[in-house]
Amino acid sequence: MKRTFQTLLCGIALTMPTLAAQAQDAATATAAAAAQAAIQKAAQRHVVVLATGGTIAGAGASAMNSASYTAAKVPVEQLLAGLPEVQEVARVTGEQVFQIASESFTNAELLTLAKRVSELAKQADVDGIVVTHGTDTMEETGFFLNLVVQTDKPIVLVGSMRPGTAISADGALNLLNAIGVAASGDAAGKGALVVMNDEIHTARDVAKLINIKTGAFVSQWGPLGMVVEGRNYWFRAPIKRHTTGSEFNIDEISELPAVEIAYSYGNVAPTVVEALGASGVKAIVHAGTGNGSVPNRIVPKLTELSEKGTIIVRSSRVPAGFVLRNAEQPDDKYDWVVAHDLNPQKARILAAVALTKTQDTKELQRIFWEY
Repeated sequence: MKRTFQTLLCGIALTMPTLAAQAQDAATATAAAAAQAAIQKAAQRHVVVLATGGTIAGAGASAMNSASYTAAKVPVEQLLAGLPEVQEVARVTGEQVFQIASESFTNAELLTLAKRVSELAKQADVDGIVVTHGTDTMEETGFFLNLVVQTDKPIVLVGSMRPGTAISADGALNLLNAIGVAASGDAAGKGALVVMNDEIHTARDVAKLINIKTGAFVSQWGPLGMVVEGRNYWFRAPIKRHTTGSEFNIDEISELPAVEIAYSYGNVAPTVVEALGASGVKAIVHAGTGNGSVPNRIVPKLTELSEKGTIIVRSSRVPAGFVLRNAEQPDDKYDWVVAHDLNPQKARILAAVALTKTQDTKELQRIFWEY
């Protein structure tokens, strides 16, 4: 028994240094892991979230209210605080630029937002920018940023179709995906993007085609890619000129000329066209039927305005396809511009931006082909 006890003591004595060494190793590993985590956190890409309001910042009376709610209620700090997962994706800071529903955006808001995006893009410590935005005019704001902010850093617009208070709200995942895209190196150089419903779209092509479904945003030429469990999958790249390839620079634009849209339909009267002409607008985008058709009773009014110096852009209210020059109307004869595949609201944006450079219709048509 005495020998057995001595043997046990010897075994414990021999084991203690090993256990101590293991404990020290574990402590060292823990410290190293903590240091590595700190390094990784410090090395995270910095994404600035510019909040402008919209449904993603909205709130309903109950969880059942997914389509009836008040937009632009939740500040950016609260949006980010409710999504702690973003801190694993990037180092995120937020700014409240506006707190409005996007249907209330004007040219003034476009200019203010674009100038702030441009300022941030010039900062060495900013790697990407996310703009939270109401969905009603997000495609227009995105296209404007695509045209005038000269940076290769990711600019990502995001919104939601349901307020955060609703059952199955889509805003949190949309925002997380948008921040992930903005933080990723592979989104650089692709211009302004819209991330909605797990899809990555170029802001140039995307349009809101449904008003109460989460899959509301569609590009007729297809999305650029998808986000699945935080990983980007790319399938194509934008071809049209944008951002660093653009001849337009928000730093040189202080105001936008007046451009309005005249919507066409069966039995349309020339009243709107006449009123717009009398108001002194610089350009009228005619949202025609089919291939940008213009009713015979409207043609004389538009040609008269064109002869007096108002730029006429012939577009289509049809959500897909593109307007062919000199088809349906003799555009060369009338000196009109065709909008190509841009919908009327985006044609308005491009016309306004282009008119800050030129009023020559041949130059304007070139711009519509290239952008």
